Amino acid sequence: MGAPEENDAALLRAVAAGDQAALARLYDRHAGWLQVRLTRRCPDPETVREVLQDTFVTVWRSAGAHRGGEAGGWLWTIAARRLVDALRARERAERYAPVPAPPAPSAEDCVLDGLDGPDGPDGVDGLEYGDVGTALGRLGPELREVLRATVVDGLTTREAATLLGIPEGTVKSRALRARRELRAALARLAGERGGPARPLATPSSSPRRPLGGTA
Repeated sequence: MGAPEENDAALLRAVAAGDQAALARLYDRHAGWLQVRLTRRCPDPETVREVLQDTFVTVWRSAGAHRGGEAGGWLWTIAARRLVDALRARERAERYAPVPAPPAPSAEDCVLDGLDGPDGPDGVDGLEYGDVGTALGRLGPELREVLRATVVDGLTTREAATLLGIPEGTVKSRALRARRELRAALARLAGERGGPARPLATPSSSPRRPLGGTA
């Protein structure tokens, strides 16, 4: 039998110590699902490739900042922020040479696809979301987009506004509206089942922010 596979925390400790082979193993383990998720948010493959590369450059430089455990949520937070940076840079460049904006993701692709993780179909936390997942599915697509950016992806209001192409005030108002509608949907589900709604499981290592957060 071969040696047991190193976990993410061990690989990141090795990366922090300057082990390039450990970075390569971490890349092989996580690059696939990161690319899939980035592609769902940005249709330009060149931008996605650049963001993926920048993500692992950041990992190389800051691996020592990881707090231990599986790296999925930490890696996605880095990748989402690098995507925001790339979109801002493209926006500045296009200010002087306007080109048509890329098409927005379809509503079907925006049903909080990030709620599953590296061990699940989409790759971030592999969690069971119970009634919360059902309630989220009943929200309008524009509200789900804001929740996905601010809660699932852990972005600030400003970063979410850049990623979604909407004003910061719209992000805040939609987050508040989504929170109200989510509570109402959970209450309806509880009534349908004759008991309290099942809670959302959120580990301490997750990058998610409280609903409606505007940090």
